[in-house]
Amino acid sequence: MRNIKRKYKAVNAPVGDLVTYRALPTREIEYIDPFLFLNHHGPQTYKPNNNGLPFGPHPHRGFETLTFILEGDIMHQDTGGGKSVIEAGGIQWMTAGRGLIHAEISSDRFKQEGGPLEILQLWFNLPAKYKMVEPKYIGLQKDKIPTVTEDEGKVKVNVVSGNWGDVEGPITSLSDIHMTSIDMKAGGAFTTKVTAERNIFFYVVRGEVKVNGDTADKLTLVEFANDSDEVTVEALKDAVLLFGHAQPYNEPVVSHGPFVMNSEEEIREAFRDYQLGKMGTWEG
Repeated sequence: MRNIKRKYKAVNAPVGDLVTYRALPTREIEYIDPFLFLNHHGPQTYKPNNNGLPFGPHPHRGFETLTFILEGDIMHQDTGGGKSVIEAGGIQWMTAGRGLIHAEISSDRFKQEGGPLEILQLWFNLPAKYKMVEPKYIGLQKDKIPTVTEDEGKVKVNVVSGNWGDVEGPITSLSDIHMTSIDMKAGGAFTTKVTAERNIFFYVVRGEVKVNGDTADKLTLVEFANDSDEVTVEALKDAVLLFGHAQPYNEPVVSHGPFVMNSEEEIREAFRDYQLGKMGTWEG
């Protein structure tokens, strides 16, 4: 089995009245190439007539985002023409590429009625050769995401990109990133293999698990060594995981706010292009 290098607790990083825990980056860990950033919003319950999510129009360049909507919803709009409202169980995958402006807010219905909310957003770096690709957005509801059931129904793997066994996810990643969310009932277990050279992303959203002989509870990011290929997970309590893997790029990572590039000059260029309207003009 793969050895575990270290476990990291997500840090409390509220955004206004939005409960938020940040698992990447923190003072203890910068990133796990090519996984750059994870914000875990909620869980919390919004009252009726609320303001919803606070993420109004803002630019991005040089990376991709994957958003998991566990509870609540997200209304997405961007300058590339993408627009949707994705509800609980669905996902959003956005390739910022050369740049766009987008907003992620709650639907009018959620703001009027309120309700529970829990959302996770993960950022993937793009390799240098794909930094300036055409932006793209895909929003998928729960029924469009295939599920693999294991251990007599105690484990449900929601396959977003890449594959789980013979089941292919609906998203084709530019750089072969495999991502799933996994729902586990207490006592459920699974074993999978990831080629040793690939980096694993493993985050416990809810519950508690035993992974390769070590325990990890909610809000914990687990960093693995690249020394073997087997990962075995057992749920000690009902649990939800984000689990994925990718080939590391081993390229320079220079980030500033909403832009992730390979050099300081490319960051300056991103700011110039944004100010010149090259990432689109927000019409809201």
